Amino acid sequence: MSQAEHPDRLDSGHDLTVQDVRQLMGASTPHFALQIRNRIARLIAPLPEDHPARVEGEAELARLTALGYDGEQRGLQGEGGMQPLASVGGEHGVSDDSSA
Repeated sequence: MSQAEHPDRLDSGHDLTVQDVRQLMGASTPHFALQIRNRIARLIAPLPEDHPARVEGEAELARLTALGYDGEQRGLQGEGGMQPLASVGGEHGVSDDSSA
């Protein structure tokens, strides 16, 4: 999964749509969530705050961040007394707690 975006989407003459953002969202998995998040963030950055594609993209950024850090459970429970590995966001991961 590349973080590079299709040049046509980044072309200033292209009217970015919600569908463009949804095409990137596609079948996002924990493994690729952070790369997809970065692609969407770069795509919507120049848009005004009230643009429908930006609104859709910002909601997706939050979902992909959570999926990327907390969505992957690695290892199997009860595997010969071994504990499953924590997700990336585990004990030392990123927290959305703004009071910290």
